[in-house]
Amino acid sequence: QVQLVESGGELVQPGGSLRLSCKASGRIGTIFFMTWYRQAPGKQREYVARLFSGGFTNYADSVKGRMLISGDIAKNTVDLQMNGLNPEDTALYVCNAEVREAGTNSQRQYWGQGTQVTVSS
Repeated sequence: QVQLVESGGELVQPGGSLRLSCKASGRIGTIFFMTWYRQAPGKQREYVARLFSGGFTNYADSVKGRMLISGDIAKNTVDLQMNGLNPEDTALYVCNAEVREAGTNSQRQYWGQGTQVTVSS
């Protein structure tokens, strides 16, 4: 099994910044990529950004220029630096990883429980 734990979410004022972190642990053989998603109340889960093991990154259009994904896949960590936050960014931010478990050929996605980000004055 593999576990993902997110941290860093909190209440922040509009225009503010936050840095989220995600750490994977457990029977990790290889992580191919790590992804941040978010889900606001009453809305579908939304893709935010992805970090690939080779360092390549990808962003949703809605966050380009405001958010930066970084980390070290080899160390099983990914961060999300969020700037210029607005109320529409309020959501539960969830970390996801595509993992091949150690000692197996089993590859699947794992999800964390999420960290809440609330943007409000």
